[in-house]
Amino acid sequence: MSTELQPWIERLPLGPIDTNAYLIINKPECWVVDPGLWPEPLMDRIRQLRLTPTRILLTHGHCDHIAGCADIKSAWPDAQLCCPAGDEPMLTNADLNFSSSFGVSLICPPADLLLEHGMELQLGPWTWKVLDTSGHTVGGVSFYCPQAQAVLTGDALFAGTIGRTDIPNGDGDRLVANIRANLMTLPDSTRVLPGHGGESTVGSEKRLNIFLVSR
Repeated sequence: MSTELQPWIERLPLGPIDTNAYLIINKPECWVVDPGLWPEPLMDRIRQLRLTPTRILLTHGHCDHIAGCADIKSAWPDAQLCCPAGDEPMLTNADLNFSSSFGVSLICPPADLLLEHGMELQLGPWTWKVLDTSGHTVGGVSFYCPQAQAVLTGDALFAGTIGRTDIPNGDGDRLVANIRANLMTLPDSTRVLPGHGGESTVGSEKRLNIFLVSR
């Protein structure tokens, strides 16, 4: 079941580890963020709302966040697949996107747009800015919209913790530095909408996140 966070943002946990996919809605158009494993509930919700996905935004290239891309593109072939430039190789490399660790070889469609830090994307009246939150992966990004007072953080920042960096290409110092520079400088009221688990706020993470208050 979807969880409405704002009139134009919905969260839908997908797959065996409840990876949060998001719909950013400006009817009849929508963007899909991080379509993960078993995307059928997400696709059903899109059809239920009679939406047309025009973009698929990826925060990073791990398999639990990209596994539904092919299904979304098959159903809506005009949807533009937008991938962080630094994580582009993960779309077509099962070792890099970790799907080979689960005994499968996940290959995604090629990216239509490579996301660079500072890039701005427009959906109706809302501007979403691409922020550098790499460290969990080489190219990881977050998406910030001041009008929505929300930032989609993927696996960079969660409620009370941060993304794992004890994995290939992980860099804990880089991740913390990017979170401090690019997320903790947002208004305290900004909603943090992560790739797993429930939401938080920038203000809460400043006060309570052990990885941020202890360094």
